[in-house]
Amino acid sequence: MPELTLLGYPLSTLFLYFCFYACAGWCMETVYCSILEKRFVPRGFLHGPLCPIYGVGVLLMVLFFAPFKHNLVVFYLVSTVVMSAWEYFVGWFLEVTTHIKYWDYSMYRFNLKGRICLWVCLVWGLLSYVCIFWIHPPVAALFDSIPLLTRQIVAIVLAVAVLVDAVFTIRELALMTKVLDKLQALSGELQLQVSLGKMELSDRISGAKDMVSDKLQDAKGMVTDTLQDAKEAMVTLLPDSVTDAGSKLKARYNDLVASAERYSRRLRNIYHPNTPKLDESVRQDIHAQANRFLQARKAAKAAKRQKRS
Repeated sequence: MPELTLLGYPLSTLFLYFCFYACAGWCMETVYCSILEKRFVPRGFLHGPLCPIYGVGVLLMVLFFAPFKHNLVVFYLVSTVVMSAWEYFVGWFLEVTTHIKYWDYSMYRFNLKGRICLWVCLVWGLLSYVCIFWIHPPVAALFDSIPLLTRQIVAIVLAVAVLVDAVFTIRELALMTKVLDKLQALSGELQLQVSLGKMELSDRISGAKDMVSDKLQDAKGMVTDTLQDAKEAMVTLLPDSVTDAGSKLKARYNDLVASAERYSRRLRNIYHPNTPKLDESVRQDIHAQANRFLQARKAAKAAKRQKRS
């Protein structure tokens, strides 16, 4: 039975191309980022060693850039525009769906919302040339030498593995996004509780001052007690000290911070992602929770080493 094709390429072969270049992109980014950060940084939002943006990007090159191979100027312009548009779309899609900015070119001149910038766009054109003219021909020859049945079996096995990885990753991202949304909303409620508490204290202090002016001698004891209560409340002015509702909100907030840190731990270790939707105070709380987790893990390791010795 003949295999389905796309623009003359068997689907199994195209999927193998995708896996090969996605893995090659993962290796390239992992080596580059690991050297920069002086630690192992397994790039890619999937759990496996794949960066889909590279796999899909090379498929675009193979399927649509080949007709322009005989005109290098047109080839370079088309590849630069198409690949830059692809990178921008992926950045936009991830930000919209997960509220996380995985890369940011804002520090470079001539950038568009930090998702793409001029020099990276120009590099995409060069990479397209190197890939289509130098890398892909031997890769295509290698895959063409593999029997069709073997290619189909390998493609099916890899497709199942990638699908399972994608399902777990999407679930992880969905849970993280849900927690971050709740965390942001709850942060607003806590700020409202603090504001209400401050207003209440202000009213009590103003009322005490009015009583002083109206009836200084008779209200002296009452004023002293009121101001003392206000002073003690101001010293410990936290959401859980305003009302019982504030205490419950604070507890829920702390639980959500712990959950957000846990769900985003892998991505923060890889990307150091920016979350523009979150308030700075929320980001700092997640960072503090991450530091507490690292300290607890170091303490546990130290305790194990001491116990063994």
